[in-house]
Order: sequence, then C-alpha cells, then structure tokens
Amino acid sequence: MLLTHFGWKRMSMAGAVCYAPNRSDAAIVFQTRPGAYNDDLLIEFITELDDFLNGAKVTLLWDGLPSHRSKKMRKFLASQRHWLVVERLPAYAPELNPVEGMWGNLKGTELANCCAETIDEVQDVAHRGMRRIGSDAELAYAFLGQSGLSL
Repeated sequence: MLLTHFGWKRMSMAGAVCYAPNRSDAAIVFQTRPGAYNDDLLIEFITELDDFLNGAKVTLLWDGLPSHRSKKMRKFLASQRHWLVVERLPAYAPELNPVEGMWGNLKGTELANCCAETIDEVQDVAHRGMRRIGSDAELAYAFLGQSGLSL
C-alpha cells in the first residue's frame, strides 16, 4: 500500500511538437500552469511558440477543446495568419494528434507512479520528462509517424 498526502490540486500542461519541414530537427515547446488554461493563457502560449520559432511559418493541429474554438481565440488566430495556419482535427480523434503521443510518453514514463507531495515536485518531474523527449528528435518524429500524418 502506498500512502501519500498530496498537497496540490491541479496542474495543467500545454505543449507543441514542432517539426522541421525537411525532417532535419524536431523540438518541444512546453508549459505548465497551476489550475486550468483559459483563452488568455493559451494565447500567451501561442505567442511564446511564435517567439520560440523566431517567426517561422507554422501549421498548428488543434483538437476541439472549447478554448481552441472560442470567439476570443478565433479573433486572435485571425490576427496571426501571417505566420500561423490552424487545422482542426476531427472530433474524437486523438490518435491523429502527434502531441497525444508526447503526453502518453510523459505520463507513461516520468509521471507513472509519481507520488509527489507538492505541485512543484510534479512540475519538476514533468519538465524533466519534457527535456528528455525534446532532446530526442527521433522520438518526436515517432509521434508523427504513430499519428499516420506526414509533413
């Protein structure tokens, strides 16, 4: 029996798996937040993605999360068309989203059996896992391959 007194309520994660069109490299952009993401925080994440990619043109695959479809988000995305194209994934099709492979890998490795007592400890473990994933371009391309999608 494993007993622990969790001293935390909720941590949310946002992430993107970024692929070079010529398959020369891949990178992970990752962020954690206490509580839940909302439109403003997701807009901040997309802005950080743009900064990370130095203004490169990007196609973003997104599922149907309500914050991805809100009026505020649609207006923001429309203002970003000079660098960002958003493609919506079909409803209930997580197998088509390469980032789901990333989450599964993180949850099945670093976060599996993680018995942290504070949210900061969970956050540290998650960031360590994302550094591992982000340092392995072949693994990132495996997520793409698993989805059945190609560049």
